[in-house]
Amino acid sequence: MLKKTVTALVIVCGTALCLGIPAQLTAAKAKPAGKTQGKEACYQCHDEIKTMKENSRHAKLACETCHDNLGKHLESMGDVKPVTRIDAALCGKCHKDQYDSFFKMNYESGARKEKGVPAGRSPQQDKLLAGHGFTFEHNEPRGHAFMVTDQFIVDRFQGGRYQYKDRWYGYDKPGKTWDVLVDNGEKTKLPETAMAGNPTCIQCKTSDHILKWKFLGDKDPRAKWDRTSNVNDVARDTNNPVGCIHCHDPHGAQPRVVRDALIQAIGRDPGSNIFAKSGRTDMKEIDFRGFRKIGVMAKTDSRMMCAQCHVEYNCNTGSQWSDNKKVGYDDQRTNHMPLKNAKDLLAHYKKLDFYDFRHSVTGARLIKLQHPEAETYAGSVHDRAGVQCHQCHMPKLKGKEGKQFSTHGVIRPKNHIKEACLGCHPKYTVEAKLYQIETIQNYTKGKMRKAEYWIGKLIDSYAVAKRSGVSEETLAKAREKHEEAHVLWEFWTAENSDGFHNPDLARDTLTGAIKAAKDGVKLLEDTMESKK
Repeated sequence: MLKKTVTALVIVCGTALCLGIPAQLTAAKAKPAGKTQGKEACYQCHDEIKTMKENSRHAKLACETCHDNLGKHLESMGDVKPVTRIDAALCGKCHKDQYDSFFKMNYESGARKEKGVPAGRSPQQDKLLAGHGFTFEHNEPRGHAFMVTDQFIVDRFQGGRYQYKDRWYGYDKPGKTWDVLVDNGEKTKLPETAMAGNPTCIQCKTSDHILKWKFLGDKDPRAKWDRTSNVNDVARDTNNPVGCIHCHDPHGAQPRVVRDALIQAIGRDPGSNIFAKSGRTDMKEIDFRGFRKIGVMAKTDSRMMCAQCHVEYNCNTGSQWSDNKKVGYDDQRTNHMPLKNAKDLLAHYKKLDFYDFRHSVTGARLIKLQHPEAETYAGSVHDRAGVQCHQCHMPKLKGKEGKQFSTHGVIRPKNHIKEACLGCHPKYTVEAKLYQIETIQNYTKGKMRKAEYWIGKLIDSYAVAKRSGVSEETLAKAREKHEEAHVLWEFWTAENSDGFHNPDLARDTLTGAIKAAKDGVKLLEDTMESKK
């Protein structure tokens, strides 16, 4: 009877199993398999899972560890889908130190720390990003446990509709989204807020939709959500921040990536992308029946794992460089990762035929950059030395039982120099290494401020020139200088190391931003002078 059932399953329920079983096995304590729920029955349809699971650290875990209703699934020949538990707490039953460190409150990282204020990373942000929703509120990041809630409460997201239940007392309480937040309803629109937000942006901040989202967010009858879905509906279905399964395959515990745009970007250029070494990238792409993909590595590469979120990507609507036609969420360009650094980004987006928005004063076509740490780090001194993200941001600590583990709280190395730096630099003191870090950051911040000044002056000069009757031909050339300077500058206000990840790249590109802006100012001033 079982043989007959399994044979029928192979024919009837391949797709249903694809959505229900393949991505979510975690490291909790195993329960014994039932007579009709043994993993061999699952392997009849899921040979790719068998390949990853057998002989792995999770080989002895029964499928029921993370999947419910497997018996009914088999008995119904696939009509009843299994339930997959993706809560990181399940992984925490075996990996307690890692789980606890992930959700431990880090009081070193301030909440709602605005970038666009005099003491922030980008004091002239509102002027330089005029016309974009980020001018309503653009904060420093503060930790993975708050990835979802911090996005939902920011003033640029859906008019301030979502707030902490405990208001100002709730900011140090990580937890499930709707245990700590309240939805004040669709009619909510607080003063000085924007109605931004989209489903793609949510995908790098949570693992909840991994089985509900087709590759790249394309529409599919098997997918609950896609790029065009109502963002509030997706938000209401989001209960957890990014989970263990984003970086660790639950079936075999192999290091992996799941973010579709990253997998696509690596696939475009597997031999020479920013993660490639000796002409190849250590990532095996696995396709689950044309619905979703994962990228599995032979060895941990946290540069790639962290790049699922810490990377420049586009998730917004925009327009085309070629004809200014609108680009909507139905277009795959609204889920795109270039994997290029500041020097090459403008050319990349021109080739892609996409820009985010027009500056409200100059009309320049601008790119709104997002946290490009991966591209910044690529080719740096530390990268060339083989150092990966986790070695500095997730150092080994001792748990309560004396066993070493990688902290998943993701520290800021300059606040933990002994753990993050001195293992590789034992000849230095904490004070000496901190001094070096702050010297790099001081220099970079100085160049950022100068770039902001000159881009601001370019904007002001443009406004005066336009009022003075300067020709459209000259104004167009000035806009091109604005477009060039903007990418070279904003890359560093979006990046979160203040230059430390790659000080040479910071200097080269920020001075490039200053020069482009100065060239634009000179062009306009010379033209106005000649008209006198």
